[in-house]
Amino acid sequence: MTIADVKKNTEQKMSKSIDSLRADLAKVRTGRAHTGILDHVQVEYYGSPTQLSQVANLTLIDARTIGVQPFDKKMLAVIEKAIREADLGLNPATQGDLIRVPTPALTEERRKEMVKLVKGEAEDTKISIRNIRRDANESLKKLVKDKVCSEDDERRGQEDIQKLTDKFVAEVDKLVVEKEKEVLTV
Repeated sequence: MTIADVKKNTEQKMSKSIDSLRADLAKVRTGRAHTGILDHVQVEYYGSPTQLSQVANLTLIDARTIGVQPFDKKMLAVIEKAIREADLGLNPATQGDLIRVPTPALTEERRKEMVKLVKGEAEDTKISIRNIRRDANESLKKLVKDKVCSEDDERRGQEDIQKLTDKFVAEVDKLVVEKEKEVLTV
């Protein structure tokens, strides 16, 4: 393993942390409807739990309503029950062969709770990034100990890894500011 390998590996891990944060932030409700909030709903489909997106077509009817159209008409009641029991605060209503899922408007208090949740997710991601930095620095120290590189190379490598860390922490802060603005917009 070389210093370049350590840097590359570190950058990949930090990128994965950012991707994970993006996925977590996408689940945070903002008052506008988006099909992503139903991603984790499981439906009993012929005896096995299946993701809702595998048994129905999810669409946006308008800014506050999600349309769920099952591929199999017999699944209407099962899907409606699954959405209701998913503890998302949603109350689906069947209308012919379509299930309408209105997303309720968020209160000011709920919006502030969402912002706290977003900041908590961001802090967890920053901790993850710092742990990745620590592991990378330990790998660099091991390279010096094994006499694969010099102490000067190690110091330069640590500086590069710190720059990567700063870059990814700034990216986390940027994502949080965007999501906070999105959540607080009425």
